[in-house]
Amino acid sequence: MKVLGISGSPRAGGNTDTLLNALLEGAASAGATTEAVHLRDYAIAPCTGCERCRRDLTCTRFFDGMHLLYPKVETADRLILGSPTYNYNITPEMKAFIDRLYPYYRFTAERPGPYSGIFAGQGKTALVFSIAEQKDPVERGFAIPAMQRPMGALGIAVTDILPAEGYFAKGEVAADPDLLEKAREAGRRFVLP
Repeated sequence: MKVLGISGSPRAGGNTDTLLNALLEGAASAGATTEAVHLRDYAIAPCTGCERCRRDLTCTRFFDGMHLLYPKVETADRLILGSPTYNYNITPEMKAFIDRLYPYYRFTAERPGPYSGIFAGQGKTALVFSIAEQKDPVERGFAIPAMQRPMGALGIAVTDILPAEGYFAKGEVAADPDLLEKAREAGRRFVLP
């Protein structure tokens, strides 16, 4: 079992990274091989909508950090995606990453027409999480669905979500042992049959 954790936070060592590490610790304790990827370490151009990937089945508009990540996504059995909440949504880093997964859709020639995600039926699953400064869950806005819905469309079932509200200052999550244990337990559950 291979679990790929993807942090969309531009801030190194912040709350998103801390929570991702706890999730991966839980997955590793259940026997999974884990890897953390921090999108801030990769130069990922935003999708331009050129749609060359529909024909080429990979992004041929850019040769950038996404080409290092495509093989990791393809070989992972489980994906964990996490982003802090930015203005009711995910970070630009996570948005660019998700948009650049477009080569994993297969389309008919008809426009608009049906499409499918290449991971459908493969048993690949995802867990998504987001951290928000405000305590009211409404203030997290669309961050969870912005990761959850594209995964589902790609054929990757989201089996768990982990929202965290009321954390902003760097290190606040690390000072909450209950949340960290909740994340470790979610990571364990995520990899168990």
